[in-house]
Formats: sequence, structure tokens, C-alpha cells
Amino acid sequence: MKSRDQLAPENLMLSDYLCFAVYSANLAFGKAYKPILEELGLTYPQYIAIIALWEEDNQTVSGLGAKLFLESNTLTPMLKKLEAMGYVERQRDPGDERQVRISLTKSGRRLREKALKMNPVDTGLASDEFAKVQASVVTLRNNLIKSVRNDE
Repeated sequence: MKSRDQLAPENLMLSDYLCFAVYSANLAFGKAYKPILEELGLTYPQYIAIIALWEEDNQTVSGLGAKLFLESNTLTPMLKKLEAMGYVERQRDPGDERQVRISLTKSGRRLREKALKMNPVDTGLASDEFAKVQASVVTLRNNLIKSVRNDE
């Protein structure tokens, strides 16, 4: 298969675009995770927010947003829903009233036990392939972020 750089622009096919490969892989991940998310009663963004809190509880909203690459106008409504579901608590930081901290409730921590008992999504990759693909995607994401910052 020729790379995009080897093709004349007029010969480019949708399948030649890396952005489409990543986009369609994201859609495939959504379908693969659908049974898990339905069982947990979460959307994918809610799920990754909960995972980030399992990793490090009692984070600031801004810190969590940075970790998840989400703006506060997307993150705040999602956190309010998770709070209404009983999985997180939002409290002003006593040391800095401008900051809001997010903490898991007992139900939020128990959700991890439930998730860990579920069958993981099968990517079909061997562990060494998985690590290489994951590292490549992270490098791609970071390069894109740098590129956008350089253009601003």
C-alpha cells in the first residue's frame, strides 16, 4: 500500500487518510465497548473519567480535564451527571476556593470491582503489538497537539 505522500492528491482515497483510520477505529472501539458500557450504565466519556479517578482520586476538575483532553464546558455537565448517579462528589477545595475537587464515592469505587469482573475488549493484538500500537497512537496524539499549539 502506498503512503499518502506517494500518491498524487487527485488519487487519494478515503482509506489513504490516517485521520479516517483513527476515526473509524474510534467508532469500532465504541461498538466493542458498548456491552460493557451498557452493563455499567455509563457513556464512554463517563467511563474514562471514572477510570482516571480510579487511578488518582480527589483530582481538581481542571486537572481531570487536562488528563482527559476535555474542556470544562464538556466535563462539568458530565461530572454533574456522575454525581447525580452517585459515583462522584464535587467539593470546593478548602485550600483554594476557586478549585473544585472530584472524588469517588463508595459506589464509584465499587464500580471498578464490577468493571474488572467483565470480559475486556479483545483487540486481537498480541501484548507486544498492543504496546507498540498504544505508544504510536500516543505519539501521534502528542504530535498533533504540538502542531496545533505551534500554529496558534
